[in-house]
Amino acid sequence: MDTNTDAGSGVRAGRREWLGLAVLALPTLLLALDMSVLYLALPHLSADLGATGTQQLWITDIYGFLIAGFLVTMGTLGDRIGRRKLLLIGAAAFAAASTLAAFSTSAEMLIVARALLGIAGATQMPSTMALLGNMFKDPKQMGMAIAVWMSCFMGGIALGPLVGGLLLGSFWWGSVFLLALPVMALLLVAGPALLPEYRDPDGGRVDLLSVVLSLLAILPFIYGLKELARNGWAPQFAAAVLVGIVFGVIFVRRQRALATPLLDLRLFGNRTFSSALVIMISGGIVSGSFFLVSIFLQMVKGLSPLAAGLWTLPMTLVTIISVMMAPGIAQKVRPAYVIAAGLVITAIGYTVLSQVDSSSGLGLVVTGLVIGAVGAGPMGSLGTGLVLGSVPPEKAGAASSISETGGEFGIAFGVAALGSVGTAVYTSQIASTIPAGVPAAAANATREGIAGAVVGAGRVGGQLGADLLNAAREAYTHAVNSATAVSAALAVVLAVVTVIALKHVPPSGQAQTGEGGEADGASASEAEAGPSAPVTA
Repeated sequence: MDTNTDAGSGVRAGRREWLGLAVLALPTLLLALDMSVLYLALPHLSADLGATGTQQLWITDIYGFLIAGFLVTMGTLGDRIGRRKLLLIGAAAFAAASTLAAFSTSAEMLIVARALLGIAGATQMPSTMALLGNMFKDPKQMGMAIAVWMSCFMGGIALGPLVGGLLLGSFWWGSVFLLALPVMALLLVAGPALLPEYRDPDGGRVDLLSVVLSLLAILPFIYGLKELARNGWAPQFAAAVLVGIVFGVIFVRRQRALATPLLDLRLFGNRTFSSALVIMISGGIVSGSFFLVSIFLQMVKGLSPLAAGLWTLPMTLVTIISVMMAPGIAQKVRPAYVIAAGLVITAIGYTVLSQVDSSSGLGLVVTGLVIGAVGAGPMGSLGTGLVLGSVPPEKAGAASSISETGGEFGIAFGVAALGSVGTAVYTSQIASTIPAGVPAAAANATREGIAGAVVGAGRVGGQLGADLLNAAREAYTHAVNSATAVSAALAVVLAVVTVIALKHVPPSGQAQTGEGGEADGASASEAEAGPSAPVTA
C-alpha cells in the first residue's frame, strides 16, 4: 500500500519541516529563474545554433506555455499518486531536460528540451505548494511558509537576468541550464528524508481525455492572449483564444459528469476559495501594465535588458519584504483589510507611474514601482494562504494548481487588455506626430509600435531620425500613462471587492471559523468531498 506520513501530526512544525521548506524553496527559486534567465542568453545561443526569429520566440515561450498547460493535470496527479513522489520524479526529469538543453546542437533540439523542462516544471510548482499544507498545520506558520515560498519565486524571476549575465561572462550559453543540476540533486537526496508523503486514497484514476481537453483549453487561450499583447489585434490570435474557451466549456462539462474528475468543481462552491481565486486573478490583470513599463525602460530610456533588470531590483526586494510581513499583520487584522490596504497602496504606485513623462528621471519610475510593490505582497501571500486553507488536505494539490493557472490567466489577460489600451493610445498619438519627410517604410514601422520606431529611426538617421524617435517615445510614454492609470483604477475597485468578498475571514491569530461556523480547514467543499483520509504506513 502507498504510504503517507503526515508531517502535521503535531500542531506546530518542527525543525524537520523548516529544513524541508528550505529544500522546497530551492527548486521554486530555480523554476522562476529559468523563466527569465534566457533574456540574456538568447542572443548567444541564437548565434551559435542559427535560430530564426520564430524559433527564438518558441525557445523563450514554450517553457511557460507548457508549465501553464500542465499545472492542473500535475496538481491533481500529485494528489492521486503522492505529492513527494511526483515532486521527485519531476526533479529527475527537470535535471535530465536541463542537461539536454545545455548541450543542444540545434534550435529544434533546444525547443524540445525547453518543452520537456516546462512539463517537468509543472510537476514541481503545485507539489511544493501542496506539501506546505501538509508540513505546516498552524495558520501562523503556514502563512510564513507561503511567504518564504513566494519570496523565492519572485527572487528567482528577478535574479534570472543577473545570474545569466554573470554566467555568460565566463562560460558558454549552456551553463545557464546546468544551474538546475546541483539544485535538483539536493532535492532528490534530501527530499525523501525531510518531506512528507501525501496522497488522496480515494482519488481514483486520472481521466486522460480530461488531460487532453485541459491542454486544448489552456494552451490556445494563453497563447492567443500573449500574441495579442505582443503583436496587436490579429484574427488568428483571437481565434486561438476562442478555441481555448470552447474547449474549456467542453472540459467543464466533462468534469461534471465524472465521479473522480481531473478538476473537482465542488471546490468553487466554497466562498473563501472562489473569492480569493478571483481576487488573485484580478490582481494579475491589474499588474499587466508592468509589461509596458518594462518596455518603457528599454525603448524610451534606452536601457539594456540587464540594466532594466537592475533598476527593477528595488521593486522586487520591496515585494519580498511585503510578502514576508503580510502574514504577521494578518494575525491581528482580517486578511480582507490587509489585502485591500495593499491594493490601495498599489493604486498609489500606479498613479505615480501615470505621471511619468519621457524626460523624467529613472528615480520617479522606480518610486512608482516601489510604492506599488509595497502593496502587492499581501495579495500574493495571503491570497495563496486563503486558497490552500479553504480546501481539504487531499485537494491541496488541485487547489494550488488552480491558483497558479489562474495567476497565469490573469497576467496573460492583463498584458493583453492593458497592452491593447497602450496600443490604442500610442497609435492615436503617433498618427499626428510623425515628422514630415520621414520615408513611408519608416513611418509605417513607427505606427506599428515603439520597437519598429527604434529600428526605423536608426535607418533614417540624422536629425530627422532623432525627431522620429522622440515622437515615438512621447507617444509610448502617453501609452504607459494611460495603462497605469487604468491599473490604478482597477486596483481601487478590487480593494472594495476584496473587503466585500473576504470580510468573513478572521485574522489568522484568532480561532479559524468561517462562514456559517465552518472551521477554516473544513470548508463546504470538504463537507461534500468527505473528510481527509490519509493513508499511513
